[in-house]
Amino acid sequence: MKDFVNDYLNAQEKTQRLIPKEKVADLIDIFTKAWKEDRRIFVTGNGGSAANASHFVTDLGKSASDAMGKPFKCVSLHDNTPWITAISNDYAYDQIFTRQLVNFAEPGDIIFAMSVSGNSPNLINAIEWGKEHGLFTICLTGAKRGRLAALGDFVIVIESEHYGRVEDAHMGICHMICYAFIEQAEGRRNSR
Repeated sequence: MKDFVNDYLNAQEKTQRLIPKEKVADLIDIFTKAWKEDRRIFVTGNGGSAANASHFVTDLGKSASDAMGKPFKCVSLHDNTPWITAISNDYAYDQIFTRQLVNFAEPGDIIFAMSVSGNSPNLINAIEWGKEHGLFTICLTGAKRGRLAALGDFVIVIESEHYGRVEDAHMGICHMICYAFIEQAEGRRNSR
């Protein structure tokens, strides 16, 4: 078992080093602009990526907002179970995110989707709807890329197909975004 743990951690470290630093810095700038312009940020994913999205929105909406002195207008689209079940029952499961965007999103807002495979129909539909309606689309995927990698306005691909490692890298990116505001609030408020 020690060998497994050692091998897993070595592979995990390699995957973390695949995170493109310059693209993460650019992503932090995108979130800074959204904060300054009071844009809404809709975050979503499925399975482990949904859990990452909830965690990210919690950190961004609470801790980063507290540090910045003005809130990020952020929401995770999968955290309203009654709405999701109503949409999936009355329309279709692949519309659970899109139908929420119809109610709340405006041109200039952001939709941020995380998916290891990049091929989840509910995410693809939401990103396509976002592009058609003037939202800025951000997609984080794994090495399989999927349709999301071709659709997003801003895409970060983690070059691994291991679900756990890619999800950990995505969460690392989300933490870097949040901690850029938590630990450097003064600089973020005054940038550009």
